Order: sequence, then C-alpha cells, then structure tokens
Amino acid sequence: MPKNNRESLIYTVMMCFTMVLWMSVYNVSVQRGGLSLSVLSSAWLGFPAAYIFAMLCDWFIVSKLAKGFAFRFLVKPGGSSPLKTVIAVSCCMVVPMVIIMSLYGAAEACLHIGNFHMLPVIWLTNIPKNFIMALPFQLIIAGPLVRFVFRRAFPEGSIIMETE
Repeated sequence: MPKNNRESLIYTVMMCFTMVLWMSVYNVSVQRGGLSLSVLSSAWLGFPAAYIFAMLCDWFIVSKLAKGFAFRFLVKPGGSSPLKTVIAVSCCMVVPMVIIMSLYGAAEACLHIGNFHMLPVIWLTNIPKNFIMALPFQLIIAGPLVRFVFRRAFPEGSIIMETE
C-alpha cells in the first residue's frame, strides 16, 4: 500500500488505468453481446474520457470517503494485518466507484442512443453487472498485479515526500 501522497497518486494512476480499461472492455462487450476487435476498439476509444473522470472521482472524492469508512468501521490503521487492510480498503473503494462509473457509463450510453429518459434504468441495471465484475477483478487480479508492479517499480522508501 502507498505510504505517502506521491506514492498514492502513482498507485491511483496505475490502479485506475487497470480497472477502467478492464471495465470499459467488459461493458462494451456486454452491450454488444460479445468480445471482438470492434469491442476492443470502441473500449479503447472511450477509455481516455472514462479514465480522466475515474481518476478525478477516485482522487478527490472516493478515496477519502472509502479509507475513512474502512479505517473507522472495518480495520484499525496500523493495527490490522496488511491483507485485511488491503481487502477492506479495496472493497470500500469498489462500491462507490461502481456506482459513480455506472452512472458515467449510463450517461454515455444515453448520449449514443439519444434518449436521456432511459438514464435511471440503464444506471440501475449497470450497477449489479459492474459490481459482480469489478469486485472480484479488483481483489483477485488488479489489486495484486498493481501492488506487485508498483512495489517493483517503486521500492518502499524510494518515493520521498518533499518537506515544505
């Protein structure tokens, strides 16, 4: 887990990239009924805007709320095992991000079909579909992969906070 704000930013960039890319491919695949080169192309083309939106939501809103909830109700900072802390924070991050990004995806779908009256229905049907993909992917694949790559690229203590 990141130890300071600089590490947090780098880790968030890496995690958002992984999760948004995967969930973009997943959502376009679900929408089109299967995986194909055109699905990958569409997911990649929509990725930059979704990534920027997700980064902003994660960094400025969700991260603070999720960590606050996790450390207040689920684990004690420094007092719980690292694995328990990672799982608690990850779960607390996935829930609001799925809700927010499902709304983003619903708005994008409504924009494409030209009917914003469908927004609540699309949003509410996207949430469970996205949750059943995002939580296991985060806990089993993205989380361990990003933590591994992050610590190999930036060994503990190699990113030092500037003192002001």
